[in-house]
Amino acid sequence: MPESPVEAPPAQRDRTQYLYLAVIVAVLLGIATGFLWPHFARELKPLGTGFVALIEMMVSPVIFCTIALGVGSVRQAAKVGRVGGLALGYFVVMSAVALAIGLVVGNILHPGSGLHLTEATRHIGHTAAANAHVGAVDFLLGIIPTSLLSALTEGQVLQTLLVALLVGFGLQAMGRSGEPVLRGIGHLQKLVFRVLSMILWAAPIGAFGAMAAVIGETGTDALKALGTIMIGFYTTCVLFVVVVLGTMLRLVTGVNLFRLLRYLGREFLLILSTSSSESALPRLIAKMEHLGVSRPVVGVTVPAGYSFNLDGTMIYLTMASLFIADALDRPLGLGQQIGLLLFMMLASKGAAGVSGSGIAVLASGLQSHQPALVDGVGLIVGIDRFMSEARALTNFAGNAVATLLVGTWVHEVDKERVARVLAGDLPFDERTLVDQEEPADSPTVPAPGGAPDPAYG
Repeated sequence: MPESPVEAPPAQRDRTQYLYLAVIVAVLLGIATGFLWPHFARELKPLGTGFVALIEMMVSPVIFCTIALGVGSVRQAAKVGRVGGLALGYFVVMSAVALAIGLVVGNILHPGSGLHLTEATRHIGHTAAANAHVGAVDFLLGIIPTSLLSALTEGQVLQTLLVALLVGFGLQAMGRSGEPVLRGIGHLQKLVFRVLSMILWAAPIGAFGAMAAVIGETGTDALKALGTIMIGFYTTCVLFVVVVLGTMLRLVTGVNLFRLLRYLGREFLLILSTSSSESALPRLIAKMEHLGVSRPVVGVTVPAGYSFNLDGTMIYLTMASLFIADALDRPLGLGQQIGLLLFMMLASKGAAGVSGSGIAVLASGLQSHQPALVDGVGLIVGIDRFMSEARALTNFAGNAVATLLVGTWVHEVDKERVARVLAGDLPFDERTLVDQEEPADSPTVPAPGGAPDPAYG
């Protein structure tokens, strides 16, 4: 006699849809407030700054838990090395492609003509360059934290990445004796995501304050004067995502880019309202695991991508440099452009999607290679907030695509699950970001979304 089918538990109502509707309303109210009461709107900036700070507070614990679980659960260290090597190689290639596209568009548009430099803008450029810390030695030494725990408290992404990898490899070496620690880290991850889901309910307040402040500070004058580079930059980012990333994704994985972007729609909205891709990093980790990419691949590729796969930042640095050179009537030759931008590609690593980091990298690169152009950095500050949004959105899309690509190359993607998730048959659990159910016999923690991770053997 056939067994009767087990009835599925009743689905709980997803209340987060109201949260993201509230974010949209808050952004529109912030824009209106900035135009109607600009002086009052500038005072609202701490609301946006505070919300982003709350999100950034959770980034290091999320990265640590994800990588430590992913690496510690893999039985062979060589597998992690293979994933990391493929990811870094891909990041370098795509950064070069983004630089090339930015060079072509920048040399076609010449958007900086006709702007005027003032003493105020001159001062801004030198201040940004002075505050930037670049250099190969400083960069490498900066990856090493003061102590094992300081990486989790100081919010440095690369330091957290290093510590998490060391802990993961240490748990690998411990074998079965390390499984209780893995389970403990898994429970800690659930707690971290629970706290994060609580913080996200403050997103409408943060979005309102951030948008009102930037509109109140810039108004329409800066937008009119600098509209050309903004339109050119946004267009270039869209073409890069749709043509380059979309083609790569279709050829390698067979996945339609627009279905993937729709699946990540709420994360894009969150980035748009905060102007920082870091605000969506924890959700990207959870969602890519739910999509069907194995935990080790997600744990290595996503955090590394936030420091090394900054496609939007590459396009921004390219076009901003050419914009400033044209605005100051100091056009750069092709050789000068390539040398300057290769340096910036190295200097930008570690920016990790933080809002405003592009200005510091731009100023320091110009100071090192073209000091006469540092004065022009202030010309772009007025619209940097709007360009920062495009940078963050492009970086985020690039890292989502990279995770699927790397997972496919190392055969760590459940293609059937990917198809079902993108078709809407397996919706993501928006209530907690993590799976509530854990198999009784599993020695480790299941990946979000319910499917056991094949890497756990």
